[in-house]
Amino acid sequence: MKVIVIGGVAAGMSAASKIKRIDKDSEIVVYEKGSFLSYGACGLPYYAAGINNDYTKMIARTKEEFEKTGMKINLRHEVVKIVPDKKQVMIKDLENERLFIDTYDKLMISTGTLPVIPPIKGKDLKGVYVLKTLEDGLILNKAVSSPQVRNVVIVGGGYIGIEVAETLNHIGKNVKVVEFAPRILQPFDIEITEIATKHLLEKGVDLYLNEKVEELVGTGYIEAVRTNKGFYEADLVVLAIGVRPATAFLKGSGIELAKNGAIIIDREMRTNIEDIYSAGDCAEVYHKVKEENSFIPLGTTANKCGRLAGENIIGKHKKYVGTLGSAAIKILDYELARTGLSENEAKNLALDYKSVFVMAQDHPAYYPNPTPIWIKLIYEDKTNRILGAQAIGNKGAVMRIDMFAIAIHNNMTTMDLGMTDLCYAPPFAGVWDAVHIACNAAK
Repeated sequence: MKVIVIGGVAAGMSAASKIKRIDKDSEIVVYEKGSFLSYGACGLPYYAAGINNDYTKMIARTKEEFEKTGMKINLRHEVVKIVPDKKQVMIKDLENERLFIDTYDKLMISTGTLPVIPPIKGKDLKGVYVLKTLEDGLILNKAVSSPQVRNVVIVGGGYIGIEVAETLNHIGKNVKVVEFAPRILQPFDIEITEIATKHLLEKGVDLYLNEKVEELVGTGYIEAVRTNKGFYEADLVVLAIGVRPATAFLKGSGIELAKNGAIIIDREMRTNIEDIYSAGDCAEVYHKVKEENSFIPLGTTANKCGRLAGENIIGKHKKYVGTLGSAAIKILDYELARTGLSENEAKNLALDYKSVFVMAQDHPAYYPNPTPIWIKLIYEDKTNRILGAQAIGNKGAVMRIDMFAIAIHNNMTTMDLGMTDLCYAPPFAGVWDAVHIACNAAK
């Protein structure tokens, strides 16, 4: 059996590796548009700022390591068209500028996303960057290291934008974030983002909310950012507005796409066309709590679904249990995490829910240096089944949200988790942990 894998970062290489482990005789051909395989893109903001000074640490396995298993790896090759009726793909060799055709028995599409770049005047000026691929990280790292770069404007207050703001603030840059929405980090509820916003401002990161970038100003090189409300000097600009599925090449293929361009798949990673599978950030994914597909581009989900796709391509029928959208971010002295539904999502789904917002300590006051943890809990009204949770604090917030993720995964109620036997010792937690306190506040 010959399997072509389009896209060689997270889901694609997880699928390819799983297939090879199960069936060593299978022929696997990978086409990757970029110059690197199987890297941890979530590490890019830390490499760009020099906090991690070795980009190879982000690479899980090299081209040579994959080739030792018998895979055929083609870097700098872009698939530009799929013809399912003939089981053909058209590929562009980006180094040699030539087109050729290849055929498959089974096809795996894992092309990820592309950064959203709106048609802003000046977007092509030198000194304007995006941060999506490892190649982007290498370029931005070099640019940021210049002593002439002092004033940085980041357009977008989502995960990537805020992570870049945090890391560049850490190395002494003057950082401004311009966000069109009324608050940063939209997947979190307002109680959490208000604390994060205050902390960023206290640490010297300027936030300009409800502002629209109208022009990037400069003569050849970026000099300033003009919005509908202000004018900000800039030696460097990072566009972190969002991402969209990299699926334009599927136009006319017959593969069903969602409104945003994401590939529609079932829980076995199958598209609507036989022998074509997909997973990762280019595809939708089943949400366990919503019980429907969502677009949630996360590396954790991509790797899990890629692995399942590999098994199912070989002939199994394993269904993905579903994502919870669990995610975390470090913002200077704070850590934030969320899982399951936000309150806004619960409203949009017209669920009968309640919520509580509590502050507790990561450990008791009778051990030195306790720090606060704020927890927002969303739960079903009549049953108290936990639907979602979010937290922010100096330490311990992320691991506690992991507890909530396990609880939601197993349909636990606030009463169940509120009486779960968790560890207690003064250096780590109180006799009633912050998780207990949040659950027991739910009435």
